[in-house]
Amino acid sequence: MEQTYKSGFVALIGRPNVGKSTLMNRLIGQKIAITSNKPQTTRNRIQTVYTSKEGQIIFLDTPGIHKAKNKLGEYMMHVAQKTLSEVDVVVWLVEPTSYIGAGERHIAEQLAGLHLPVILVINKTDMVKREEIAESIAAYGKLFPFDEIIPTSAIRGQNTETILTCIFKYLPYGPQYYDEDTVTDQPVRQIVAEIIREKALHALNDEIPHGIAVVIDRMKERQGGGFYDIDATIICERDSHKGIIIGRQGSMLKKIGTNARYEIERLVECQVNLKLWVKVKKEWRDSDLMLSNFGYQKQD
Repeated sequence: MEQTYKSGFVALIGRPNVGKSTLMNRLIGQKIAITSNKPQTTRNRIQTVYTSKEGQIIFLDTPGIHKAKNKLGEYMMHVAQKTLSEVDVVVWLVEPTSYIGAGERHIAEQLAGLHLPVILVINKTDMVKREEIAESIAAYGKLFPFDEIIPTSAIRGQNTETILTCIFKYLPYGPQYYDEDTVTDQPVRQIVAEIIREKALHALNDEIPHGIAVVIDRMKERQGGGFYDIDATIICERDSHKGIIIGRQGSMLKKIGTNARYEIERLVECQVNLKLWVKVKKEWRDSDLMLSNFGYQKQD
């Protein structure tokens, strides 16, 4: 019998803030990964699943590849590099530019030894002129022997179907790993924590978000269903940050909570009573124990 169904694992890589999570949410058709215009938004490898008649793509959205500055950074790099060793296809996301910086060259060097199909996606093409896109394609074409180069705008959904078609072209024939209705392997608690962190990222000043984590202390459905009680703690590194996160008369924390609750209710499809607290844990990003407690565990 001739094999027609394709399936495999695809790493979505790129430097921080190039739009990886936005693209993955667009391809999957619903929101899984949190998005923000601040770097270091994705800290864990998020696995999402796209299923069609043609086959199944399991996307691994890795933390942005960059030089590590602390133990959290080292953890993120470990996750990104381990992911590259486990996939069938690499999709590398970049912004449209003809200047290739040291960060991109670093990624190209890492990809050179993998001997995998590599698809370059030039994102945010809605932000530049057509000739700039052509210059970007030419510049990247000299950097690495890509199997495909696709210009796209993830936020507008331009040319994203072409990405799926190209991925299937290079995937091996194989089984369906997940049911048709599976879209992620992330536990609901993890997604809830990430939603709260996203709303904090959107609301807070630039210097604070890198130093926050969110822990779900309690998440319980009330008897009879239709209502969740969720208690969560936002962890920050400094007392001064705690004051900013709470805001004047609790206004900032209330804003974060209101925005998060709206999206969590869409996720769990019922009403949510969300209570937020803020705690200071100094230098948590450099503590192996605290990183582990907050869910950042190195997978062997």
